Amino acid sequence: MSQPAGRLLSLLSLLQTRRDWGGDELANRLDISPRTVRRDVDRLRELGYPVQTTKGPHGGYRLAPGSELPPLLFDDEQAVAIAVALQTAASGIAGVEDASLRALATIRQVLPAKLRHRVDALQVTAVRGGGGGSGVPDESAVDPLTLLDIGACCRDHQQLRFDYVAKDGVASARRTEPHRLVSRGRRWYVVAWDLDRDDWRTFRVDRMRPKTPVGPRFTPRELSEEKAADLLSPHTAYQGWPVTGTVLMHAPAREVARWLPAAHGSVTEVDANSCRVEMGGWSWGSVVAWLLLYEVDIEVIGPPELAAAVDEVADRLGRVGRAG
Repeated sequence: MSQPAGRLLSLLSLLQTRRDWGGDELANRLDISPRTVRRDVDRLRELGYPVQTTKGPHGGYRLAPGSELPPLLFDDEQAVAIAVALQTAASGIAGVEDASLRALATIRQVLPAKLRHRVDALQVTAVRGGGGGSGVPDESAVDPLTLLDIGACCRDHQQLRFDYVAKDGVASARRTEPHRLVSRGRRWYVVAWDLDRDDWRTFRVDRMRPKTPVGPRFTPRELSEEKAADLLSPHTAYQGWPVTGTVLMHAPAREVARWLPAAHGSVTEVDANSCRVEMGGWSWGSVVAWLLLYEVDIEVIGPPELAAAVDEVADRLGRVGRAG
């Protein structure tokens, strides 16, 4: 790429990062003169990019929105972040799955081969539930490249070694056989077989520091959907409610999830016509009230207090009289 062409791409990348730029500010960032900035802006306009001039003491520039905007420019890190977000949307947000998959395919076509291979390895399970936006910075944010590395280990069935800091601050070195990546609310988890503890475990990705090189290949172990749900249940935000219970609903998971607030519970698909619902509330009666909003058959899985509350409400409804 020639120097002027490379400079144009750098200028376009800067204009995409925020709404307004001063001319002198762009000149300093690109290490060129204000006159060269004006000349490069004219070139971008000739290429079809709607760069507007803004008023001010020294003048400035703005990349205007438009339906005919030419293709946007992303660096490797931005392209990977978009691919991760699209993969998550495609696996867990009703109504946008098809569009997300089409957009993911478009992004994939223009990725460099080294990144395309890593993005292809990323298989995400998105589970409804967990923390919503609170307006505070998200301390659980993870590096998209770390997700790709973990995804590659899941796909290739290679042991994942990492340093891990638990909730109580205790650090330990772990050796695992990663099974899947899970997105829940604003957090990411790895469901894996812990080789040193000889059992399934769930790890928060933001508390992991993966090591290289990765370990040897392994033969994947079977993990039922019910067991996976049990592993993830301690990580749900609704665990903060005074009481929590679990039921089996004879309805498609997608239909149930549409009406269940993330702050109250989570939905895990069992099959095409049933799902496992974990729900929290102020009291057992309030949990039963939520369940009655669904006009479907329900089986109580536990605990016994929830089953007793269902029986009590059923008896009360049976005693309801009719006027006249």
